[in-house]
Amino acid sequence: MAETLGSLVDKLAIKSIRELCIKRMLKQKRLKFTRNDLKRKLDILRKQKKYLCREIEDFIVLAARRKVTVKDDKLKLYNSLDIIGKVKGVNSISRGIEALTKKNLELWSLEDEARRRDVPLSYIGRIKRKIDVANQKRNDLIDRIDELLESKLKEIKKQ
Repeated sequence: MAETLGSLVDKLAIKSIRELCIKRMLKQKRLKFTRNDLKRKLDILRKQKKYLCREIEDFIVLAARRKVTVKDDKLKLYNSLDIIGKVKGVNSISRGIEALTKKNLELWSLEDEARRRDVPLSYIGRIKRKIDVANQKRNDLIDRIDELLESKLKEIKKQ
């Protein structure tokens, strides 16, 4: 799969959520990892985010010059058609990015729920179904961001 603006922004959102979680862990008294390990992970994460931000900026320039693929069609077949492509109220790239970030935060929370060991497997199964739907929405938002960028570039080209 080629990188697109949507996929790059998705990665940045996930790294930002991970950064937030590590910062929260550092404030806790009882830690799963040592403070030094968490600080090392945070340093690595910050470097990755810096590189990714640069990659996003470069991608936009290359997209404007028609040097990269702006949209990458997905061929996933595991969700029913009634939930695929249902993105409402996302009519700008910035709204798409905001919605994608929120969806990733929702997914992060659902994944945490699915890792619980103090609940019955039937509960985990219900959470996994929610993850499937949320992940489809996430993919739809990535695609929508790419569609909006493609549309914006066509609009600019006409000027």
